[in-house]
Amino acid sequence: MPSLRTRLFHAYARLRRPMTLGVRGLVENSDGQILLVRHTYISGWHMPGGGVERGEPCIESLRREVEEEGGILLNGTPSLVGMFSNHTSFPNDHVLLYHVPAQIWTQGKATAVAEIAETRWCAPGDVPEGTTQGTRLRLEEFYRNAPPTPYWSGNTR
Repeated sequence: MPSLRTRLFHAYARLRRPMTLGVRGLVENSDGQILLVRHTYISGWHMPGGGVERGEPCIESLRREVEEEGGILLNGTPSLVGMFSNHTSFPNDHVLLYHVPAQIWTQGKATAVAEIAETRWCAPGDVPEGTTQGTRLRLEEFYRNAPPTPYWSGNTR
């Protein structure tokens, strides 16, 4: 069950913007591992990312979020993997997933240290316990050619 802090944030966001849009980065390192983050305010392991701010281009949101959460400094253009509906998390929420291969980033310093409890590099097929269903589905689709779904968490509600 979401924390009170998470529920209050969702209520505020719903009043402020009836449709929400977020970005996530499928960030790979030169060893073929992927970056996962665990936030302080929501459970589970996720690909780094977050909300698109008003007036902000989606690619700039990704650039900002991966730097804040993982210290990933983009020096190239990631490719868009897909757009997914995330209605289980928040009604009328959508997520853009970008692929960020090792060749287009360098390691910097994460700036959102209070927001991130832990980061971890892991093999795409060996993610930590507690990795979210949406993250697992995207990895299965991207690395194992699983049938795609338009829903982030695999279901419609």
